[in-house]
Amino acid sequence: MDDRNRPVTGYPAPNPQTNGYSATAAPPPPPGTAYPYAAAAPPPSAYYYQSNPYQQQNYQYDAESVRRATCLRRIFAFVIGLVVIFGTVTFIVWLVLRPQLPEFRVDSFSISNFTLSNDSLISFTSEIKLTARNPNKKMKLGYDHIETAIYYQSYSLSETTVAPFYQGTKNETSLTARFAAAGSFLEKAAVDGITGERGKNGNVNFNLRMLSRVRFEAKAWRTRRRFLKVFCGDLVLGLPTSGRSGVLTGGPRQCRVGI
Repeated sequence: MDDRNRPVTGYPAPNPQTNGYSATAAPPPPPGTAYPYAAAAPPPSAYYYQSNPYQQQNYQYDAESVRRATCLRRIFAFVIGLVVIFGTVTFIVWLVLRPQLPEFRVDSFSISNFTLSNDSLISFTSEIKLTARNPNKKMKLGYDHIETAIYYQSYSLSETTVAPFYQGTKNETSLTARFAAAGSFLEKAAVDGITGERGKNGNVNFNLRMLSRVRFEAKAWRTRRRFLKVFCGDLVLGLPTSGRSGVLTGGPRQCRVGI
């Protein structure tokens, strides 16, 4: 009688492992079972889990810069405000007081004992009378440290000082400046110029310059002292070669005034 469990000839023997695993291999875990190996945790992110000291330093530096910039803007705005207020007050005061520069005029100019030697030595005495006028209606003027000099072109011939004085509103003051030169050395270009002018028509053109400190006053309001510059040009003196004295020709001369 035939054995039924014996495989039929011509067909492959059946595999007792139906899942494709060998007998010695471990079977797969049943469904729903956790993975048998512990999964490695992902590396911590430096952005999320670790603070960056450089970012903190930069943040602190930026905050300090912002505070400094804010402080500087406030100081700058405060200074601008002060300048605007001061300028506004000054402009209002100027509108009310309307300060004007004084006026100067040369009334007479004389030279005596004028000699000019061949070795460039000059000697003379001179007297100049001026009129200073204060045209302001509400401001008084105070002058001090008044220096005056006679020039031929740009060459200084003699210098002197004038006594300080004070002027009220709409006031005129007469001034006298006396000069003297005794054997003073004069450059050859100036000697040749004076000699040439005297030889043509007997007239010599001189200039007068004055430098003074002046202060404007109006009741309790006073300005700081300023340097006042006065220039009186084209002072033509009749100084013939045969004479040793000369006087101003053409009448009084108005002077230029500036600060």
